[in-house]
Amino acid sequence: MDLQQRVIAIIAEQAVLEVSDVTLDSTIESLGIDSLGLVEAIFAIEEAFDISIPFNANDPAQSGFDMTSVAAIVDAVQGLVAQRAA
Repeated sequence: MDLQQRVIAIIAEQAVLEVSDVTLDSTIESLGIDSLGLVEAIFAIEEAFDISIPFNANDPAQSGFDMTSVAAIVDAVQGLVAQRAA
């Protein structure tokens, strides 16, 4: 399972949806994930990839971590994983 698939699986689990219901174009809002669910998804992603997501991730202008869509989350996680590997 690649990074994108793992992130989608984590988000699907937090939204109590099938993986097939979560696409890169999905927004957190359209998936019905509330703020608590988003925090739980962040913790699960951090644990799965051994990364630290900025505490202000819900404010992309300040954190540089965009959580507006699944694709944006995947891109941000890829960036943090790459930084950790560097």
